[in-house]
Amino acid sequence: MSEATAIVTGGTRGFGRGIAEALGHQGYRVVTVARGGGADVVADVREAGLAERLIAEHDPAVVVLNAGAVPHTAALPDQTWETFALPWEVDARQAFEWCRAALRRPLRPGSLVVAVSSGAALGGSPLSGGYAGAKAMVRFVARYADEEAARAGLGIRFTALLPGLSPGSAVGDAGAGAYARRQGIDVAEFRRRLGPVVTPEVIGDAVAGLAKDPAAAGLAYTVSADGLTALT
Repeated sequence: MSEATAIVTGGTRGFGRGIAEALGHQGYRVVTVARGGGADVVADVREAGLAERLIAEHDPAVVVLNAGAVPHTAALPDQTWETFALPWEVDARQAFEWCRAALRRPLRPGSLVVAVSSGAALGGSPLSGGYAGAKAMVRFVARYADEEAARAGLGIRFTALLPGLSPGSAVGDAGAGAYARRQGIDVAEFRRRLGPVVTPEVIGDAVAGLAKDPAAAGLAYTVSADGLTALT
């Protein structure tokens, strides 16, 4: 494992930081990709050719697609198409570009690609514009890619994680604030009612576990404070 590399997009804060740290503790050389300072590669994950270039340069054993846009939080009548579509332009496009690049190179047999979707992909998110639909597409892209890898005998595993609403991340804080206002309560009360939520450490441990599990292919998992539950 000492020479294995993991690429984590959005890997400098929130869930991405937890994932990068967990993989680092497992012995991976972790390459973080983000638009802000502190990343090993400062870039927009949508950038044309970026996925191909970084996969060729680092030959990763694990790729985690965690980067995503913070959705504009407003009810449908108060959205514009531009605000509504932002998660499609970032989250869904990232899944497409990186999964496509992993298949076309291809990654080595035994490699793992994890796409971070959202529990909103199952239940919707009426104050987040196109976020829920984009995250559902992220899950579909991972499944499609896994099917294509199997058809071609590539031995690459693709999976999607669907964490619940988790204040403490940029997306989670935006959602908590929006839904607290709609319910007429403060954010602290909203968070209390949520109960235990997914932390960076929880999702980091989940990804590190999947990296060691050869059966983690073609499945999607919800992520709660208690860990992973496979979706059928």
